[in-house]
Amino acid sequence: MPTSEDVPTKDSSAVRDRSVVRSLLRLWPYVRPVRVRLFSAAFVAVLASCLGLVIPLVLKWMVDGPIADGDKGGIWLGALYLLLLGILEACLFGFRRWLVARPLAGVEAAMRADLYRHLQRLPIAFHDRWPSGQLLSRGTTDLMLLRMFLAFPLTFLLVNGTTILVGFFILLMQEWTLGLVLLAPVVPLVVLCSVFEAKYSTVARKAQDQVGDLTTVVEESVLGVRIVKGFGRHRSQAVAFRALAERLRGTELGKARLLAGIWALIMVIPEVAIGAALVLGTIQVADGHLSTGTLVAFLSTALALRWPVESIGFLLAMSQESATATERYFEVMDAEEETADTAGPAAVVRAESDGLRFEGVSFRYPDAEAGSVPVLAEVDLHIRSGETMALVGATGSGKTTLTALVPRLHEVTGGRITLDGEDITLMPRHRLRELVSVAFEEPTLFSATVGENVRMGAESADDAALARALDVAQADFVHDLPQGVHTEVGEQGLSLSGGQRQRLALARAVVGGPRFLVLDDPLSALDVHTEALVEAALRRVLEETTALVVAHRPSTVMLADRVALISDGRITAVGTHHELLRDNAEYAWLMSGADAEGEAAAEAGSDAGAEAVEGSMR
Repeated sequence: MPTSEDVPTKDSSAVRDRSVVRSLLRLWPYVRPVRVRLFSAAFVAVLASCLGLVIPLVLKWMVDGPIADGDKGGIWLGALYLLLLGILEACLFGFRRWLVARPLAGVEAAMRADLYRHLQRLPIAFHDRWPSGQLLSRGTTDLMLLRMFLAFPLTFLLVNGTTILVGFFILLMQEWTLGLVLLAPVVPLVVLCSVFEAKYSTVARKAQDQVGDLTTVVEESVLGVRIVKGFGRHRSQAVAFRALAERLRGTELGKARLLAGIWALIMVIPEVAIGAALVLGTIQVADGHLSTGTLVAFLSTALALRWPVESIGFLLAMSQESATATERYFEVMDAEEETADTAGPAAVVRAESDGLRFEGVSFRYPDAEAGSVPVLAEVDLHIRSGETMALVGATGSGKTTLTALVPRLHEVTGGRITLDGEDITLMPRHRLRELVSVAFEEPTLFSATVGENVRMGAESADDAALARALDVAQADFVHDLPQGVHTEVGEQGLSLSGGQRQRLALARAVVGGPRFLVLDDPLSALDVHTEALVEAALRRVLEETTALVVAHRPSTVMLADRVALISDGRITAVGTHHELLRDNAEYAWLMSGADAEGEAAAEAGSDAGAEAVEGSMR
């Protein structure tokens, strides 16, 4: 089971050394289109917060004025001022929320759309390395966290910082000696926040990666529920899930402890300073050096600054998590897409209809160790125009890898592949994939209708083409579905049998009438009677196209004009089925499925062994 430890991410030292500000600045291209509303919201929030600091000044006027003089009219007037200030502050904060809600939802949608678009353009090798749960968590949880950060913490880091500066200026203006008492905790608070930031960033990254692991397990368990139930593994799956959940719980508790610790210190230290200022201020009032109204205003201002100061820990924590979410998002966005289509001239065409050629093709997976044996080595193969070539080989010989190179799901690392003489690396991908149609051994269907799944092979296919494709694939069962071709097949097509899914995948491959057809053992899940019907219909399609068919069954091989035998990543023999049966022991053994005695006979190249194979096919 892949975990976050298997994903190519930054190590812990890089996480510690990275700048939160630098990470968050990468969001600017997405924020720039809504910057006016975002800055307006910040200005409105600063204005609303500073209005709260006017209230202590009104209290000072009331205490030293109307209250001291017994002026009831002045008291009611002061109360009205306080009410109006409170209403105005509430309205401004509500206006701020309205300003940011819609544009930030748009920012999140744009980032999610870019991520999805980028994922479609990344090479297959990337998806082989990354667990799907890690990608899902980046496109959901992380982006939601970033939207929340832009809506609240980002604004209030500015708002609270400005409020604190203005508040301390007012405090120093009211009574500078008491103001200095409240400024004393600033240095220890800065040191504490710096230490907290370093520790919290590592734990935050760990927690978000573990959420990705948990998402992967849930997704795999849901998609593989038939396997889980079929083998009675629900308990072991539950144990594995619980272990990951407990690991995440432990990490989240570690985050909570760090946050609780910094929050306690941020709350206690200023409270001690306020207490000290209260004692000193009371003494000054008793000595007549300070008016009661001034002390009331001073303490009211200090209390008004409690939330801006105490929220520092919370805002820093959210900033760290958001910086981590930004890094996780851009780890995917920074992954290199499939190599760009070459803008240079196309290769010289040898002939109008030269078919499909592999010329000295070699391939090694991108993450393979340097010097390791390549999967494919110096493959030379020519499939003539209009010809069907069967590709036969033992498990792990490189058949599926070779077929994946034709539509450029992987890029060759040596040699070249041409279609009618044109190098496929010089062709725009969209044109290449219009010319080449594929059907894989493991059919993948989407949560869509039967018709929509088949038309993925050719969006412009009309109803007649759809009907022909379903007929070729012997997929008449679709007419018995509740809404026929308009029936939703459900996630992964699990509402259908394996053979039905495979037939729809075959229909998808042939619906567009492609010039080149690549089929990776397309009939493996069919019963012998259905297979015979599909083969009879498929022969008509193969007469009109150039095809490479991976085959394991003799009956599938019989669809081909010639057969290529691949062994250890090399083409070792090419010929007709009967020629290879007679002359090649490995091929005869592969086609016979014989036991040890049969293998020995095949290795001896006996005609009797070949005849036995042919007899089993009749």
